[in-house]
Amino acid sequence: MKGYLSAATAATLLILPTVASAQSSGLASMHAQKRVGNKICMVDHYHNGSSSGERSRKAAEVAAIRSWESFTAWEYGSAWGSFKLADGKTMNCGQVAGSWSCDTAARPCQAAGPARRR
Repeated sequence: MKGYLSAATAATLLILPTVASAQSSGLASMHAQKRVGNKICMVDHYHNGSSSGERSRKAAEVAAIRSWESFTAWEYGSAWGSFKLADGKTMNCGQVAGSWSCDTAARPCQAAGPARRR
């Protein structure tokens, strides 16, 4: 058996490059995009992030933003995963029994080069 790959291992090795390729190129081209200042943003596609069980509102906000960034970067590539660059941001937080949670939503954006002059 030594030297042979299992079927599951072989399948995983075949699938991983496809997943990595999708993540590096991202799936952003599936969504309409427009220039917003020095950014390129998705027109009408929002991503969400959430947190719960945090000790403070600030910690809950930070965790929700990290959740948003993590998933957005995984789906579209790291260039799209900056909440700082995102547009149309919302953040709703609440406290129950001393524990904070937040939900955030925003349209992913990435930095754009200088606008082309015609």
